[in-house]
Amino acid sequence: MSIHYGSRGPTPARKRSGRADAASALAAGATAPPDRPAPPALIDTQLAFDAVAPTYDRSNVENSLLQEMRARTIAAASAHLAAGSRILDLGCGPGRDAEHFARAGHRVTAIDWSPSMADETRRRVHDAGLEDRVDVHHLGIHEIARLAPRVFDVAYSAFGPLNCVVSPDAAARLIADRLRPGGVLIASVIGRVCPWEIAIYGWRRDWRRLRIRFATGLVAVPLNGRSVWTRYYTPRSFVRPFARAGFKRMSLRALGLFVPPPYLVSFADRHPGLVARLRGFEDRVAAWPGVRACGDHFLIALRRT
Repeated sequence: MSIHYGSRGPTPARKRSGRADAASALAAGATAPPDRPAPPALIDTQLAFDAVAPTYDRSNVENSLLQEMRARTIAAASAHLAAGSRILDLGCGPGRDAEHFARAGHRVTAIDWSPSMADETRRRVHDAGLEDRVDVHHLGIHEIARLAPRVFDVAYSAFGPLNCVVSPDAAARLIADRLRPGGVLIASVIGRVCPWEIAIYGWRRDWRRLRIRFATGLVAVPLNGRSVWTRYYTPRSFVRPFARAGFKRMSLRALGLFVPPPYLVSFADRHPGLVARLRGFEDRVAAWPGVRACGDHFLIALRRT
């Protein structure tokens, strides 16, 4: 259940009746016990990804900007993988990354809150003949405790599943419980300060759109006519609950700082030379203090102490 948006980017969804109180409770960190119905925001998000699951992998593959981000996220994870590592894929989406890691010789437990995304991963794993290396479960990050007792070497989350958790503190504790001491979380997280969006929507004087990433709690973001409830982070605000759960930051870099965000792929495809130069410059400076906190996403590695 990774997140990317269409050509206009994320725009604030109109609030529906009955959702405001739920959103307030979710922003405060409320969670549902495993045997109770999930909060409305999680149901909305699940339905949104169920609706796009059949075409999601193709749209990802066709997006050159997204594939460059994906390559950097996989490379960051691979740097922490010994032979035969055990990986927990948090929000596996259609399973392309799970397949990649399994083909590299690792054991993967892939979970997704969207049952249709989990089904897509199962089909991919079956077709690739990797069922002995990949276990797929229809589970949200808030349900990790339902997995069989097992610890992992690396937890991996690409393109924003951790932006959709209801309670960051609860998610951090659950992930910590499933990582061995010294285990690493690698996550690409949707950031709060995206220079491209600030420039575009500031120039258009679309202040409502410009402010969406600066909301303090979950906000409803449209995806093909449905809503994905999303919380935008600075690196500092993302690390805070994980630090309380016993993690320490190892590395941080920007993704989509000078390179346009994935929903501007049509611009990128029209100007490949410019985008290549921007990408080269971004790769050189993306870990510098000051700029590494900005970008469409940030890529972070945290070690469980």
